[in-house]
Parts: sequence; C-alpha cells; structure tokens
Amino acid sequence: MKNSSTLVLGTSKFSLRYILALPSVILLGLGASSTYAAGGAASAMMEEVVVTARKKGVEDVQDVPLTLKAFGESQLEALNFKNISSLGFTIPNVALDTNGATVGFQNFAIRGLGVNSGSPSIDPTVGVFIDGVYLGTNAGVLLDNFDLEAVEVLRGPQGVLFGRNVTGGAVLVRTKRPTDEFSFDARFTAETGLQTTSDFTVSGPLGESGWKGKLAMYYTDDDGWYTNDFDGSDHGAAHQLTVRPALAWDINDDAELLIRYEHTTAASDGSIGQNRALFDRDSFDFAMNESGFSELEVDGLTTELNWNVGFGTFTNILAWRELTNDALGDIDSTPMTSFHFYQITEQEQFSNEFRFTGSFGDFDVTSGLYYFTQSLLYIEERILAGGDVIRGGGGEGDTDVLGIFNSVDWHVNDKLTLNFGLRYTEEEKDVDIGTIRTDGGSYASRDFIPDFNDDESWHDLSPRIGFQYFVNDDINLYGAFSRGFRSGGYNFRSTVPGAPPGPFDSEEQDSFELGLKSKFLGGRGQLNAAIFHNTIKDIQREVQVPIEGAGIAQLIQNVGEVEIQGIELDGQVAITDYIIVGGFVGYLDDQYKSLRFDIDGDGEINSKDKNLHLPRASKLTYGAHVIVDTPVKNFGMVSSRLSYSHRDKAYHLENNLGYYNPVDMLDLNISILPDDSKFRYAIFARNLLDEVNSTNDSLLPDIESFGGDGDGPLPTPSFTSFNEGRVIGVEVRYQF
Repeated sequence: MKNSSTLVLGTSKFSLRYILALPSVILLGLGASSTYAAGGAASAMMEEVVVTARKKGVEDVQDVPLTLKAFGESQLEALNFKNISSLGFTIPNVALDTNGATVGFQNFAIRGLGVNSGSPSIDPTVGVFIDGVYLGTNAGVLLDNFDLEAVEVLRGPQGVLFGRNVTGGAVLVRTKRPTDEFSFDARFTAETGLQTTSDFTVSGPLGESGWKGKLAMYYTDDDGWYTNDFDGSDHGAAHQLTVRPALAWDINDDAELLIRYEHTTAASDGSIGQNRALFDRDSFDFAMNESGFSELEVDGLTTELNWNVGFGTFTNILAWRELTNDALGDIDSTPMTSFHFYQITEQEQFSNEFRFTGSFGDFDVTSGLYYFTQSLLYIEERILAGGDVIRGGGGEGDTDVLGIFNSVDWHVNDKLTLNFGLRYTEEEKDVDIGTIRTDGGSYASRDFIPDFNDDESWHDLSPRIGFQYFVNDDINLYGAFSRGFRSGGYNFRSTVPGAPPGPFDSEEQDSFELGLKSKFLGGRGQLNAAIFHNTIKDIQREVQVPIEGAGIAQLIQNVGEVEIQGIELDGQVAITDYIIVGGFVGYLDDQYKSLRFDIDGDGEINSKDKNLHLPRASKLTYGAHVIVDTPVKNFGMVSSRLSYSHRDKAYHLENNLGYYNPVDMLDLNISILPDDSKFRYAIFARNLLDEVNSTNDSLLPDIESFGGDGDGPLPTPSFTSFNEGRVIGVEVRYQF
C-alpha cells in the first residue's frame, strides 16, 4: 500500500479538479468581510432533526414512532463524513457497504438482511430512495457527502409506505432545495491518495417570477490509495463528476413545483481482492494481474408537485432514471488469469407516486398510488483458465409494479395514538436469459444469446398495526407489527446448463418491534432503544457452487425460514454547552428455523446447515464519540470530534466458509471556525487504526477452471469491499 501518513498537496497533473477548485481558491484571496455563524459541532449535534419518513411532512425525529437514525444538514456538516457507506459505522446493526467484486454496487445490510452480489437482477433488501424516488437496482449508488439536506436510515421492514424490497430497511436521501435567498457554498478537499475533491452550490431566487434555482457541481479525482504488488502500480484511481440543477416554482400560496435533474459520470480502476490462502497477504497487500475498470453514467429527472387544499396536501412525484455501467474485474485476485470477467449493466426506470396526506378530526390519513416500471439488461463475459476458456451470457427483462397504500393514525387521546396501514402490490417480470456458456455472449458485441424465456407475477398484502404512547413530553413509547415484501425474480447470472434461472419466489418478513425514545436533563440528553423479532419466510439466498469450466455458479433459491432478533441502543448527552458524548450498541441473533436446500453443499440438509449464519450479519456493533468545542478569545472556535466504532465478524458466503474480519474504526476531525468569517477549515483523519475490512478465504473443490491439480480444495478470493486504510486530509469551505 502507499504511505498513508503523508499528505501530498502537489501534483503535476492539470485536470478538471483544479478548474472546479477555482471558486474556493479565488474566495480565499478575497478575505472575509461578513459574519459567518461559527456554531460548533456540539451545538449542531444537539439541534432538532426533522424527518419525512412517514410521508406526512416534516416531523421531529424524536416524535416519530419508527426506529431510525437521521442526520440533518447541520449534523452532516459536523460529522464531515465522506460518503453514505461511512455513516453505516455510526448506526447499530447497519452495514452500508459496497459489493467487493463490482465497483459501484451497493450491498447494504440492516438487521442482518442484505444481499451479497453484483448482479443487478438481485433485488436489494434495503431500499434506497433519493428525493422520494426508489432506485430500482443496486448499481450506481454513488452517494457522497455533497448537496445533501438530510439522510434517514430506517431499520426494519417499511412495507406500507415504501413498498417492495425494504425488508431490511430503507435509506432516504434528500438533496438540497433551491433557497429563498441567494447563497453560495464552496469546498476544496485534499487527502492522502492523492485525492482532491471540489464542489460548489449556488442557489437563490430568479428575479420576481416566483422561481428559485440551484446549481450544484461536484468533482473528485483520486490517484489511487493502494499499491498493486504484482507490478508496483497505483490502484484505486477514480474520478466522478456530478451536476445537479434544480428549479422550484411557487405557483401560488398553496402550490409548489420542484424540478430536479442529475447527471453523473464516473470511472475507476476495477475492484480489489485478496487470495490469502494461496498467497501470504497482510492488511492491504494484494497482487492482481488485471487492474480492471468501471465506467458509469447516470441521468435522472424528478418533478415534485405539492398542492395544499386546506384539509390536506396532494403530492405527485414523477421520475425517470437511466444508468449504464461497464466493468472489468479480476475475480481470482491473483497474478494469474484464472477468473476475470466483463460486466455490462443498462437500466432505465420510470415511476410515479401520487399521494394525499390530511387530517380529519382525530385521524391523520396518508394514502397513495404508486407505479414503477424498469427495463434491465445485463451481460457477463468470463475469462477462465488463462484465457483459454471464454464464457458469455446474461439477461434482459422488464418489471412492472403497481402499489396502493393507506396509513391511518388515530389519536385516541393526547397520549395514545394507534396506527393502521395496508399496502397492496402487484408485480410482473418478463425476462429473456442466456446461460453463461461458450459463444453465449460477449462484451465486445454487447449482446447475448437467450436460451430461456419466461414471465411471472406476484401479489402481496403488507399490513402494519402499531401504537405510540407519550408517557410525558420527554418519553415516547412505540410498538408495531409490520410486514415486508421482497420481490421474486430471475437470476440473470445463470451458469448451470439445463437448470432454469427462475423464477424464485418472493420472500415475506413479519416483524414485531418495541421502542423507546427519550429526552432527559432538560433536553440535553437523548436515549433511544428498540427490541425486535423478525421472521423471514421463503428467504432468498444466493448459494455459490463451483462448476467445472464455468467458475462459480450462483444459484438463487428460497431456502427456508429464518428468525432474527436483537436490541439496539443509541444516545448522546451534552455534558456542557461545548462537550457532547454519545454512543450506540446493537446486538443480532439469527437462526434458520427450517430449510429445504443444502446450503453447505455436503449432500444433505442437516444440523450443519441450520447452524449457518446469514451473510453480512454481525452479532455485535457498537461505538462512541466525543465532541469538544473550544472557544478561542478574539479568534473563534475550534471544534474537535473523535469517534470509534466496532463491527463483529460477519460471514461473506451463505456456506460461511468465508467471513469478514472484525473491524474497529477510529476517526478524528478538527474544524477551525473563525469569528466574523465566511470561511471554515478542517483537518481530518479516517481509519486512524489502519484497519482493513477484508475476508478470509473459503474453499472450493479442486477444479481446473481454478487451476486445480488434484492436490485438494482451492481457495476463492475474498471479494472484499476493500476499504481505504489511514487517510489524512484538509478541507477549506466558504459559505454565505
């Protein structure tokens, strides 16, 4: 790996990174002339956070009868986090990791429910919603800390209001809206790698027309933090450009139209993996003979109309999104060409949600209609046995979803509220799939030859029955029974000749949860707790099986029934106006209750299978943080944050032969906030302990496609979502 303790600020490159850095550089030379509200991180973390998780407008997060962690704009600035994945280390029983084999694919897991694949036909267990729009595939989820108004992480099934594929939970991201007054925000960051990031946002009214506008731009250029021991080259180079214009029109006092557009292009080296059983690998050391690549382009348009009619508000969110992702990866993660692959993903989606929220006496009503359609193309080409064996295939298909939902809150009295919700979903998928085989398809032709055609439909009723009881103004008790629905479907990565790639059935989760939200010390402290018990029927598992001449076969099966239960605690307290301490802890226990598939591949379904654990389900997660704001006379304030988090071992594969090692993360941020200045400065360090989030190696039978020689089983690569080690950086920010 590279020297991660030295910050390099100079480079001979001249690229777009410096063009987009110009706003910050120019402003540095202008000097400061007006007051900047230099509130420290402690005060920011104690501010009220409003959420939209119940689609009833904005509500105080402590008053919502849901288990969620929310970060408002002030908290996001105070945390100075890099991307959505890093937030996963601050929430109990949450892992917001990427897929190790394919760059740009999210494999988020909440409360032990996650996916473990880079195949876009595998529907997620954790839904991602940007500005109210569901992302139909786990590809292209690049959510850096840029232009964000809030992030809400909901734990547990959210079937009534959010529908399909939220059995684990949902991640709600809101970008900033155009502002009523002119504002400008620019940042420039440099960190070890070398990686530089520039972004700026300009927002405000457009004359007297009632229109407001916003333009946000983001560019990052990463030279690569890692070193490939195979040839000594840098690895991990990446760049991304995102442009987000937005318009808001106050049609009248009761109606508003909001239009958002996003264009993102990104390119990077391929994924990183280790094969520790074949080679002696420590921490971040790896040697691969193929650096690979990933190229991504995303365009999206969203229109949101809100119309207040007195007794309630009608909202319509119409959205379109298109994505193209090409990738080349070194799956065997060795200096040999045992298993490399090309991958193409093309996706286009269209959705519309029309809903009403209103109050009628003691009843609050949220009702809506939802339509979603998606076209998906996936092509894969495998390069095996040193390039002597080439296999290709893939799939394409259409998905159509119709949902009808209704949620009613009955305020029985000032303290007790009962909730009743129900969602009906119809879903249909129509597919053509080509088994990955010789002459079955290729990356060069961007095509595959189908040998399977089918269509299937599913129907689901997802109810919710809950209560909320305010013991007093500071203690909020809640509980609920809710159901989540995860789509049935087909496996576009079909590698077993003659075996149908589907359909596999939908899975259904029943969840029982009790929670507590409390404030104490006059609001200076908060303590939240939740206990839950989930039963997942017909759970979908991606079972990996070695196939001679094909590499790895990934079979998607409804393997049986699983129970997951656990507890979660998180809170914080302001010791003084300038010192905050906080922490969290999460515990999970998962167990198969019944099975109808031989998961470990030993030829029989027995107690060994039932004793296996779900992938990406860490038994214990915990963390703590301390924030200290130090006023400096005649200068301003220095704000410091030190945070620590731990995540237990988690298994990588369904057969539990590979696992992610336990990991401890320690981060530091020091912000300098001068008085009477529009500038703020920061020095930060991520992963101070230089921890690597990697796996050990699982074993496969001795087959030729993995270089077998008959001497015994062979190890697979780790497919790890390789995090960066110790990173040190500086940031300059200008706001008015």
